[in-house]
Amino acid sequence: MNTVASSEPRIRSVRVTKDEIIAHLVDGRVISVPLAWSWRLSEATAAQRSRFRIIGSGQGVHWPDVDEDISVEGMLHGMPAPRPRDRDVTVPSEAKRHGPANKSIQPARVRGRANSGRRHARG
Repeated sequence: MNTVASSEPRIRSVRVTKDEIIAHLVDGRVISVPLAWSWRLSEATAAQRSRFRIIGSGQGVHWPDVDEDISVEGMLHGMPAPRPRDRDVTVPSEAKRHGPANKSIQPARVRGRANSGRRHARG
């Protein structure tokens, strides 16, 4: 009987071309996904795409120059990296100057407490 130590897919090696990310798995399979699935890698230079390291005992690949991670599960199950929307990435300059517009999170002013710091003599 042949027993496999781990049935989870693991990456043995990776190659990135101008169109694809190609991963050779330890079980002998070769999988590839379009480079366009990673907007960071598709916008990176060839030199940046060539600098990577396999992470998590083969669970994924990390490209430090572009801060991109791709998992073997994502490649197998077809999960392209979503491109962030502009409003998620930038903060409008108006909000930077004036703070949050939601009044419910602003500190409340307490009325009638102008003299709260003074002590009154009773007597």
